[in-house]
Amino acid sequence: MDPAVTDTPTDAALRRAAELAREFVAGLPSRPVHATVSLETLRARFGGPLPEEGEDAAAVVDALAANAEGGLIGSAGPRYFGFVIGGGLPAAVGADWLTSAWDQNAGLYVIGPAAAVAEEVAGAWAADLFGLPAGVSVGFTTGATMASFTGLAAGRHALLREAGWDVERQGMFGAPELPVVTSDESHVTIFAALQMLGLGRERVTRVPTDGQGRMRADALAMVLGDLGRPALVCAQAGNVNTGAFDPLPPIVAAVRANGGWLHVDGAFGLWAAADPARRHLVDGVGLADSWTTDAHKWLNVPYDAGLSFVAHPAAHQAAMTLGAAYYVETTGAERDPYNWVPESSRRARGFTAWAALRSLGRRGVADLVARDCDLARRFAAGLDGAPGVRILNDVVLNQVLVRFDDPSGDAALGDARTDAVIAAVQADGTLWLGGTLWHDQRAMRISVSGWSTSASDVDVSVAVIRRVAEAIREG
Repeated sequence: MDPAVTDTPTDAALRRAAELAREFVAGLPSRPVHATVSLETLRARFGGPLPEEGEDAAAVVDALAANAEGGLIGSAGPRYFGFVIGGGLPAAVGADWLTSAWDQNAGLYVIGPAAAVAEEVAGAWAADLFGLPAGVSVGFTTGATMASFTGLAAGRHALLREAGWDVERQGMFGAPELPVVTSDESHVTIFAALQMLGLGRERVTRVPTDGQGRMRADALAMVLGDLGRPALVCAQAGNVNTGAFDPLPPIVAAVRANGGWLHVDGAFGLWAAADPARRHLVDGVGLADSWTTDAHKWLNVPYDAGLSFVAHPAAHQAAMTLGAAYYVETTGAERDPYNWVPESSRRARGFTAWAALRSLGRRGVADLVARDCDLARRFAAGLDGAPGVRILNDVVLNQVLVRFDDPSGDAALGDARTDAVIAAVQADGTLWLGGTLWHDQRAMRISVSGWSTSASDVDVSVAVIRRVAEAIREG
């Protein structure tokens, strides 16, 4: 570039942002995974009164990066094992940059034709990977919560329509009772979605689970048999703690006998369908009525990236669609994304999903899932057998639950010891993982879902966990 040519504010800001982004990504493998500055420091950096006058765009980008330093979590790096969070595949990050630069509104085809078609194609690719029925509808949402909201809203529409009630027009006041049945270990986002749908978090019937957190199909059949009316049923593909899968074939049979609607929460577990060696875990998944997954988990695209699939497009569209006099009507060939999600104006989420799937291909997605599952087993093997360490779950996917027992055998002391090990590992900064409550006992929860995680990352992490656990045990 000719140094005599003066950058526009946009040129300078984008170039500086690219430089800073490259520096951050290059440093991910070596930087501490945890935050290194306090809440007070971050508030002091970002805070103060709003300036009276505006500032240079590139200078603002520099200030943003400086203020955020130390307050950024290395969740995009190779040793982040908390919350089932993937990193950003190179193609997906590049696509995300373009998504921001293009600044397309993905609500209507007419104001974002490329965005609408990218969603259409990426959604169809994902549905094919998961083995879902041909012709399923798809919506790109903020995340798993709104994806489940969308699928359950379609189910609410369909079941109440069968009962002679138009819930979108008449609301829930005076509506026929709609039973809701969930697993006792359904994820909290299912209950958040039910809350927003007016179905309530606490009026649901919870079905007991087995020792790995799988819904008991026999108990579900008994519950549905006693209801006397169709129910909205929520099953799970990938327990948030153990990774275990509800037995879908008998669950499907029970729901069909009841005449209800089956929603499958597969926020991360649905991706097992892409791996031939683990596809059996989701046997029967294509027979459900709606599905949730999240592309920021195992597909490793930047936030936000929820996907909601529905086997009954008419119910899906009826539950979501809206309109205004100024909306431009399509010819019928185009796909208006707003018809399939709760939002109208929104980010063009399909570009990153399309880029990630195109960069990996069918085989690459399978390899990513298989590699992370193998690494989870490597975690379990590296920790199992250490003094006082117990692996609590069958490692069937990417989740590992670890317990650090007290030598006395006291459960409360074991809880305290487990929490102490988790806190010490987090403070160390080499890796990050979280804790959970599993069947009334505290446990370390390790989730392996990053594209850049290697066997050496696992080995380094295992060594840190064992060292910290031994120090606490001896102390």
